[in-house]
Amino acid sequence: MKKFILLLLILSLIFSCHRKNSQVSQSTITAGISKTKFDTTLQGKKVSLYTLRNHNGMEVNITNYGGRIVSLMAPGKDGHWADIVLGFDNIRDYITIKNNFGALIGRYANRIGGARFELDGTVYNLEKNNGNNQLHGGSHGYFSKVWDVTSASDSVLQLHLLSPDGDANYPGNLNIYVTYTLTDRNELIIDYTATTDKTTVVNLTNHAYFNLKGAGKGTILDHILMIPADYFTPVDSNLIPIGELRPVDGTPLDFRKPTPIGKRINDDYTQLKLGHGYDHNWVLKTKADKSVILAARLTEPVSGRVLEVYTNEPGLQCYTGNFLDGTVKGKQGKTYLRRGAICLETQHFPDSPNKPMFPSVVLKPEDTYHSVCIYKFGIKK
Repeated sequence: MKKFILLLLILSLIFSCHRKNSQVSQSTITAGISKTKFDTTLQGKKVSLYTLRNHNGMEVNITNYGGRIVSLMAPGKDGHWADIVLGFDNIRDYITIKNNFGALIGRYANRIGGARFELDGTVYNLEKNNGNNQLHGGSHGYFSKVWDVTSASDSVLQLHLLSPDGDANYPGNLNIYVTYTLTDRNELIIDYTATTDKTTVVNLTNHAYFNLKGAGKGTILDHILMIPADYFTPVDSNLIPIGELRPVDGTPLDFRKPTPIGKRINDDYTQLKLGHGYDHNWVLKTKADKSVILAARLTEPVSGRVLEVYTNEPGLQCYTGNFLDGTVKGKQGKTYLRRGAICLETQHFPDSPNKPMFPSVVLKPEDTYHSVCIYKFGIKK
């Protein structure tokens, strides 16, 4: 009888330890972030942190507050892993510190000149939150919304947002679904679809800040960038496109051959001075059937990490963290330096609603908006 009781006690202890270990594993994140620091209620909705993992060990963490990519663990040479996106390790900082780290951007990503546009004879005046312009949908854009989680699994997270007619003064009820998928090919696929009940303008993207060395580990000036684009859209002093497609040939914006980002970033070139570095839209060679194409390849020589960007969009906005100033402390208290990250945002061109010569961003009730961005990670041996 004593042996039986002792056996029961041993089995109970083993079960208890297993249960505790299971609970720890479910809440433990490789990037060193506690999920509980994201548990809150905002706008009457639950906010949480969701984890995607693949069979190769990659891990992506996303919060439904702004649909933000909070962390992304990617492999490097010799089995070294690093969290390569800038952000915070708690929801409070995302709310209180002005930032777009890892966020979904809309209704219109990038800038609209004069914070106004005309559509079907009606002029829509928008909030001016970037000088005389609107940037990223205004100060209450989609980065500040709590998105509904419609499905969540080990590899897929789908988010939904209904942006009502008149939201930030944009017309139409815009019904948006964004699906994040982490594949065993080490791809993070971001798939956007949207429909409207009234003609409107739409331009959605994700504003992830990448440093392939690891977030907070210096600048990205030694990263090697390739963008297979023959043209870019030059801007004026307000960073609004002037309506021209300018050849990259003979300019510091020619990245058709892999080039270190820092090699020409301080050149005496007007466009670089206006952007305080690279903050421009490259014109991609989009296919007529809207299938995805390679938009950029980014390589970090020491770790060997490679990021390839694919999209069906006509443009790629490359921003080199020119306005980071070293005052923001992110995950694990790391300081985010000027030019400490690069954004590679797949999208339509800035100010397209006011530039009829650019690809149209108009969405009609009978149509469906569909955009794809693929971030594919690898290692250069």
